[in-house]
Amino acid sequence: MNNIRFLLDGEIKTVEITDPTRSLLQYLREDIHRTGTKEGCAEGDCGACTVVIAEAVNNDIQYRAVNACIQFLPTLDGKILFTVESLKQADGSLHPVQQSLVDYHASQCGFCTPGFVMSLFAQYKSGIRLDRTELNDALSGNLCRCTGYRSIVEAGKHIYDYPAVEANESAMLEQLNQLKTDTDLQLQSAGSSYYAPVSLASLAEIFQQHPDATLLAGGTDVGLWVTKQLRELSEVIYLGNVAELRQITKNESCIEIGAAVSLEDAFDSLSDPYPELGELFRRFASMPVRNAGTLAGNIANGSPIGDSMPPLICIGARVRLRLGAQTREIDLQDLYLDYQKNAMQRGEFVEAVIVPTRGAGIQLQGYKLSKRFDQDISAVCAAFALKLDGERVDSIRIAFGGMAAIPKRASQTEQFLLDKNWDEKTVSQGIKLLMQDFQPMSDMRASEAYRQQAAANLLYRFYLQTSSKIPLNVFEVSA
Repeated sequence: MNNIRFLLDGEIKTVEITDPTRSLLQYLREDIHRTGTKEGCAEGDCGACTVVIAEAVNNDIQYRAVNACIQFLPTLDGKILFTVESLKQADGSLHPVQQSLVDYHASQCGFCTPGFVMSLFAQYKSGIRLDRTELNDALSGNLCRCTGYRSIVEAGKHIYDYPAVEANESAMLEQLNQLKTDTDLQLQSAGSSYYAPVSLASLAEIFQQHPDATLLAGGTDVGLWVTKQLRELSEVIYLGNVAELRQITKNESCIEIGAAVSLEDAFDSLSDPYPELGELFRRFASMPVRNAGTLAGNIANGSPIGDSMPPLICIGARVRLRLGAQTREIDLQDLYLDYQKNAMQRGEFVEAVIVPTRGAGIQLQGYKLSKRFDQDISAVCAAFALKLDGERVDSIRIAFGGMAAIPKRASQTEQFLLDKNWDEKTVSQGIKLLMQDFQPMSDMRASEAYRQQAAANLLYRFYLQTSSKIPLNVFEVSA
């Protein structure tokens, strides 16, 4: 059997898979003609293709907006799919989300509207009324080219003003239980294989047997390999069905985040112990990307402009790697060897990210510089962790993204600052050493000179935020 099964509009759909990397968007528009889901950027940026995927979590149903253009169709197996057509009521009336958009004149050309509807529908199912700022975050993955954001956000504020539409979630849970399986899914098509193991042991075994396979978690990067680079992936191993990898565990020493935990859930688990990173996490990506993508995926990808790595390196995060039945732990900073090269062996993968409990007295900040506030790649991402003993620097970590071929610590700058007084003169001298720690490149996002100056400014900004003294003159420091 080369089929997957999922729920759509209350019915179990059985779909034959002829290409494991075929996108959900292609299936919706080309196969079942649900053209309300629009085709836009094909990279998860515009939100025109937004749909909602739901699944059972702790005997409840979790609804999340995702981008159909980079979601591989087989990953839908065992889940519930909602498209904009799914919101049509039995009596032909509009869903409260749709009616609010009509009443507040929130649709102009209409191309983006279905995507906004679905993002707001996911929010509607949470039952939480959001303010304007929170709505802006929830809609960060949806672009309106007619500049209709004011009316769209206004409509979002009033989606609960209409008679509630209740779903029979107990019935949906029963249907999901019918779809649930304890056996690995394996799909074969012409020259392509797709594996979706349900246990960690099975995943490790399959990856050892197929070490050149592409590991797929959220698809927010791998999806672009197919849609933009037109790569053919002959073997894909999906992590999303492995229960052990979807867990977040906490104890006195650490927070352990499984490799299939979404970015949104991972960031949420870190928000209490590390609230200073909230703004950086908020700007990491759009909500649909954070709903689908994973923290471990961002780390394993090893991009030099991956925004999660600098703060995690600063707080001493580690990764647990697995090869077959064997595991080992290494510091996150030691995972990266060179551009697109890491310390993992063939058949080895990231099992979990281990974030230590916050040490006493640690002052922490993360900063992101980019051309857009939302959903943009960093020109420079910086993180700093400092512990003072009086005015003396007891420990310090400085890490940057976008400044080298890998996420990297400013080792010479750290060494100079250690054990010195945290004051204007010391920091001014330390800033000059950043030139020796990093030789960034110039590209379309920023020039080398901009990156060097920005890095220096961010270190000085961190000093201003953590100094117990009033700085002498904020304009005196020069890189």
